[in-house]
Amino acid sequence: MEERILIQLSEVNGMTQAEFVLALGAIFENSPWVAEAAWALRPFQSRSELHETMLRIIKEMPEAQIHAFFRMHPDLATRLSIGEYSTREQQGAGLDRLSPEEFEEFAAANRQYMERFGFPFIYAVRGSNKSAIWSALQERLTHTLEQEAEEAMRNIAKITSFRIGDLIEE
Repeated sequence: MEERILIQLSEVNGMTQAEFVLALGAIFENSPWVAEAAWALRPFQSRSELHETMLRIIKEMPEAQIHAFFRMHPDLATRLSIGEYSTREQQGAGLDRLSPEEFEEFAAANRQYMERFGFPFIYAVRGSNKSAIWSALQERLTHTLEQEAEEAMRNIAKITSFRIGDLIEE
């Protein structure tokens, strides 16, 4: 098991913008601009405050920009190249070990989801498994766009909370 070295919150607060973005830019999938915007709002008193600030930056954007942000996330169970965080998280849920049939089922459901909502299915896979993820995908295909945008944000909040917790020590 790899040993992780956590960054102290005091170190994060003292970083230059370039250092801050380098350290935190991958927390939100393919969106280092979130870290760029959050840097100006330092210092943070807690990981939670940092996380809430980053989420607020996204939530305050117009709906079209939020949906564009959602589209920066990879499909689950994809065979395309994805970010390091997503790769580890999907491996932990077993999505890298799907049978060819399961892979095709996920791919078809991902396409259906994208056609319905205009952004990929976003799910906090850590601690989950392919069966639970499949069930959630099937259920969420019945949601309205508004419900699903809210659910996507809830899952992004979970995903990024895990990532910040893995990176920063208070």
